[in-house]
Amino acid sequence: MADHQKIGDLTEAELRELIPQLQELTEKYKRAEKIQSALFQISELASSASNLERLYKTVHEIVSGFITADNFYVAFYDKPNAKVDFAYFVDQKDEDVVKSIPIEKLLSGITGYILKSGDSLIVTKENIEEIKADKGITILGTPPVDLIGVPLKRSEEVIGAVVVQSYHDAVRYNHDDFEVLSFISQHIVTTVDRVKSREHTERTIRERTKQLRRINEDLQEEILERQKVEKLQQALFQISELSSTVDEDFESFYTKLHEILAGLISAPNCYVAVLNEEKDGLRFPYFSDEINETVEERKLSLGLSEYIIRRGEASLVDKHRIGELANEGEIDRKVADNMLKYGNSWLGSPLMIDNEVQGVIAVQTYGKGQDYTQKDLEILRFVSHHIAVAMERRASARALKEYNKQLSEKVQERTEELHETNQYLKKQIEQRKEIELKLIHDAHHDALTDLPNRAMFMSRLELAIANKRRHPENQFAVLFIDLDRFKVINDTLGHHAGDEFLVEVARRVGMCKRGHDLLARLGGDEFVILVDSFTDIKAIEEVASRVISSVSAPFKLEGKEMYSGASVGIAHLNSTYITAEEVLRDADAAMYQAKSLGRGRYVTFDKSMRERLLEDIQLESAFRKALKAKEFDCVLKPVVNLTTQEILYYECAINWHHASFGDINKEQFWQIVEQCGLTLQLNQFLLDGACKLLAEWGNDKTKANDRIGVSLSVEHLMQPGLISQLINSVSSCGFESHKLLLAFSESALSNRSQFIIPALKKLKRNGFGLVLDNFGSGSASLNFLFSYPYDLIKIDERFVNSLTRSSKNFKFIESVIIVARKSGLTVIAEGINSQQKLDTLIEMGCEYGVGALLGETIDVEIEGNLDQSPNDALSSDS
Repeated sequence: MADHQKIGDLTEAELRELIPQLQELTEKYKRAEKIQSALFQISELASSASNLERLYKTVHEIVSGFITADNFYVAFYDKPNAKVDFAYFVDQKDEDVVKSIPIEKLLSGITGYILKSGDSLIVTKENIEEIKADKGITILGTPPVDLIGVPLKRSEEVIGAVVVQSYHDAVRYNHDDFEVLSFISQHIVTTVDRVKSREHTERTIRERTKQLRRINEDLQEEILERQKVEKLQQALFQISELSSTVDEDFESFYTKLHEILAGLISAPNCYVAVLNEEKDGLRFPYFSDEINETVEERKLSLGLSEYIIRRGEASLVDKHRIGELANEGEIDRKVADNMLKYGNSWLGSPLMIDNEVQGVIAVQTYGKGQDYTQKDLEILRFVSHHIAVAMERRASARALKEYNKQLSEKVQERTEELHETNQYLKKQIEQRKEIELKLIHDAHHDALTDLPNRAMFMSRLELAIANKRRHPENQFAVLFIDLDRFKVINDTLGHHAGDEFLVEVARRVGMCKRGHDLLARLGGDEFVILVDSFTDIKAIEEVASRVISSVSAPFKLEGKEMYSGASVGIAHLNSTYITAEEVLRDADAAMYQAKSLGRGRYVTFDKSMRERLLEDIQLESAFRKALKAKEFDCVLKPVVNLTTQEILYYECAINWHHASFGDINKEQFWQIVEQCGLTLQLNQFLLDGACKLLAEWGNDKTKANDRIGVSLSVEHLMQPGLISQLINSVSSCGFESHKLLLAFSESALSNRSQFIIPALKKLKRNGFGLVLDNFGSGSASLNFLFSYPYDLIKIDERFVNSLTRSSKNFKFIESVIIVARKSGLTVIAEGINSQQKLDTLIEMGCEYGVGALLGETIDVEIEGNLDQSPNDALSSDS
């Protein structure tokens, strides 16, 4: 056959030339088929791979089928945590297992470049220096011979990178290897997301299954609890039924009680012990035990039964508790040793008959693993009460049956005896009725004052609310009464005197209410009155006024005369009230408003009070924080001669600026201090600071003659120890006592003269200057000017503020100036903030004043301990 013979349209020579091309094409098809198979395997991995670790390992194996991938890793960028997580890492040179690396450590490397740029990267040993210079890359770890890195993208976002690298010249990568890795990487993200999604779904299913299992367990526990309750109810019913069966003997009765009890708790051993008639011994009407067959009657000793009878409470005694009881002398040591020998766990509960312990019912187990629990104790404690009642009923019924039997046999000859017996039974019934009535009374009345208690009052108030909704024309009101100085009486005279005080208050307030009104004691020093069937609001105000007047009268306690007072809050019922708590809450709010206005008064509730009360609570909380942080400003305000501008003395005061409420005025500030119980601490803080300043000024010739005034609470005068401490402190600081002026508010001096005047006189004898502060804020009684040893009088700034507008206030100030001048007292006007007020006061003859117009305040730094009360300091000194 010729060389150029044609085969079809092609010659043999031409076909030979096509063979290499066909072979190359065949290799491409095989490679494409292999890639397609690899993609199919990757896709299958999404549903077959049990976890991501298995997925990455399989992907590594697939990639290794195309190229030599002995060094291979997959990394993902965790943006929220700024880390790169190496999900899969295999490397021959860098053998350390890499899990997670902060992104800033990788930014300059190959992985960081791929994550930043989103570009693929082919590095060879020939172009590595060029790439490092061109891309700004630093090789981290062992430099590769060849490296291919491609980004992993979700949509257009780069989320990671896949990298293969070689460290040997025998393994080199070409462009086909790059295309294979690039192509495969496009499908890795989808597969990883699907596996993660499946893992998340499976995890959610597991968690939901656990949650449902827990819910099911809770339901099972609830079912068990309900079954236990039903079982307990059934047992109580059986005990009640058993007590009504008189025909059976007592041995059978106790045996059935034992069976009922065994149905509730483990009770293989049970006995009943009761006191004999002489109350000096125990007899055992029922005894069932695995070890001891019988037990004899015995005298009272230090046994377990006697322990329960002495305490009158149910107890659980086991091998852990018995030793303690023996050491405490409650249980005989032989009993304890015997119990430890048998490994007893013992439960005992008293049998209360006619409110007295008459005996004990007890159960016990032997050996380890049979210990009772507190739940068993609660069941026995609950059931023992019903068992005692059943025993009492059964004993009474049995006795009655025996008596009726005898009575039927001897009816003719025992007629008189029968009559006496009937009288006795009648008396018993009456006594029981009296006891029931007393129990009902005690449940609804206060034990100390015998007034209705909170429960009864709230019940009556609920009825009043319901009545108001049905009959809007009916009028009801609640008076909430809070007493002053109850804690002082308790602390100084003792709780017995405090009880006497409350009983006397109850008597006085009871005389102030109308006949059909309800007076109750809520607890502590709080009383309430429910007023109904009134037509005029004045009737309520009259009751409140009578209460305030009655409580303000002196009390004779422990041979001493004590004073108190009452603040009354009034809440009128209307159709908007739903519960008694709402009415009581509003009456309470009105009472607090009355206290804040100076006590000894009544206030009727309106909605603004609740808002003010909430504001006071917020201020009190803020005050405690400010106190802890010492965020107060201490200032000196000059008291100035209105004509010569000469400074008489400096007032030392504390200012407080709140971020939300602004500047807190002096009255509100000290009100919050009093509510927090920190009056004496702040008084002592100011005194310590003033003494320190005066001691420092003594060394300064320009200030050597200056004086400082401090406003103190009247409570400071009520404690002689604090007065002595003040005198000693001034003496130790080395300055004359006349340089320290002490100011006391007129509004706090009422009804306390017997305690205050001796203290004021003692301060006066020791050279201190005394100032009657805020004159006019209380009763403005001239008695304060003549009976108290004051040197200066400060007129309350409320009169000064309205001086130019109110002729009444003008005349008041004018009168005070005249009386003070004749009494040798100096008058100071407080709150001068305008030239018109200043001129008017000068014309009236007022010598001194203090206010914003008369000189700027001076900020000073005072160091002191605000955490320790003066009483604590006195205790530590003594």
